Amino acid sequence: MSFDGVFTHAMVQELKDQLVTGRISKIHQPYENEIVLIIRAQGKNQRLLLSAHPSYARIQLTKIAYTNPDNPPNFVMMLRKYLDGAILEDIHQIENDRVVHFTFSKRDELGDLQNIVLIVELMGRHSTIVLLNKQTGKILDAIKHIGHSQNTYRSILPGSDYIEPPKQEQTNPFHASKEQVFATLSTAETLDDRYLQQNFQGLGRDTADELAFRLLEKPNEKMAVWTDFWQSIQNKLAPTLGLKNKKEFFAPLVFKTFEAPATYADLSTLLDAFYGEKAEKDRVKQLGNELIRKVENEIKRNQTKLAKREKTLLDSENAEEFRRDGELLTTFMAQVPRGVETIELQNYYEDNAPITIKLNPALTPNQNAQKYFQKYQKLKNAVKLIYDQIAEAKDEINYLESVLAQLEIAGPMDIEVIKEELVASGYLKQKRNKKNRKQAPSKPEHFTASDGTSILVGKNNLQNDQLTLKQARKTDIWLHAKNIPGSHVIIKNENPSEETLLEAAELAAYFSKFRQSAQVPVDYVAVKHVHKPNGARPGFVIYENQKTLFVTPEEAVVEQLRKNGTA
Repeated sequence: MSFDGVFTHAMVQELKDQLVTGRISKIHQPYENEIVLIIRAQGKNQRLLLSAHPSYARIQLTKIAYTNPDNPPNFVMMLRKYLDGAILEDIHQIENDRVVHFTFSKRDELGDLQNIVLIVELMGRHSTIVLLNKQTGKILDAIKHIGHSQNTYRSILPGSDYIEPPKQEQTNPFHASKEQVFATLSTAETLDDRYLQQNFQGLGRDTADELAFRLLEKPNEKMAVWTDFWQSIQNKLAPTLGLKNKKEFFAPLVFKTFEAPATYADLSTLLDAFYGEKAEKDRVKQLGNELIRKVENEIKRNQTKLAKREKTLLDSENAEEFRRDGELLTTFMAQVPRGVETIELQNYYEDNAPITIKLNPALTPNQNAQKYFQKYQKLKNAVKLIYDQIAEAKDEINYLESVLAQLEIAGPMDIEVIKEELVASGYLKQKRNKKNRKQAPSKPEHFTASDGTSILVGKNNLQNDQLTLKQARKTDIWLHAKNIPGSHVIIKNENPSEETLLEAAELAAYFSKFRQSAQVPVDYVAVKHVHKPNGARPGFVIYENQKTLFVTPEEAVVEQLRKNGTA
């Protein structure tokens, strides 16, 4: 389901109950199109997410942690100037559209009370967030600047008058009279989702489809069905996640058109479940695209290098043939005319059997012979190094593929950790910090097993080395997904319970390339049996005496182990 007018209506009611009269304590802009307001309301800090993302635009409370940039963007600086410490007076939806006004009050430098409105327009790729002076109607700033050349209907620029999006002409279903509804439903030639969308405002495809299904299910009780549906949206919410045509959708009620519906405590928790992984993957893609391209280019470069070296090795097997041809040309030089492309000579190495030798017609017979001797010598010299060079290229490809696998499973906060590794490994240059601060190296993530045992997980290869080779005790238990790129996991206990061992194995499987697979093999062994070969790449180790568990990684288990440490 899209975040349509009906869902917006329900969300506004939920946010009103939890946030109105609250005070803004912090404002962040963790990503290009998203704002997070920390609002102190009802005795606790609430994290309000306002997203103008082209695919995931929404408003909600969230429990997902966000990483904030070192240098705040200009828009968040404007928000802090006008809204830091402001009181949230009201949250208002425009008709049944996807436009929401957050009205704040705050005293300015002169002590005068001013009203500032934060407008969130949830319009797909046209979504935006606008900071507005309510008294003047002037735009103070916007998260996306849109000039007249981009939109002839309105400009969204600082100093411009705010013009509302074009209004929908359909009837607002929350305000429609019984007579209006009865007339609209009874005159329908075909009562389906399209008809409802054409006549009632703010209905997304899935809401309209559900409502049409219910109306047709009881054709003689249409008005009762209609009233019950909209009263449920107002007073009996049941936030639901379900399947439809094998795709996952969310709704404010248990939709009869959904398969395998699962309900949630509130709308915001529902959206965290629905958008959490999707939005996080998109953020990782945005933040990590540069790193992914860099790593993929390095892999291609090394694959090309490896192919050339393997060809050289293959050619070296024919080195003796080059020496033979050079010697035959030297022996029978008097029989070799100048300017020919081939010559047939007797091969005294094989009972004088005739052999055809290719020649460069631009060279003399002697120069052709010397050319063959040079090829022979070059290959003989190369073969002394080629095995080491092939092993080196393979090691580098394996290492880079492990980094790529880490990027594929990384969360937004893990990107900087992986970037740190690429800088340390020489693949990226360290950007100079304006404040010239030396940042402390990142640390492995801490999880807590059900019985209270500490479990540590490396999030890049530098952390993996630090964790396994320096931080862990020799008697601690080390785990890693078998024969695939992934994180090193350490159980801080020499004799963990079977439950803790399985939980740690789930972490090792989850933070590996086979995160989405069932029955992932995970090796475990005491740290004393894990060793790093001299000169090996970061994160690479060898081990012995291991045992193997098979587990199916589940995100819910990982999140619970993460929460256990803070409970």
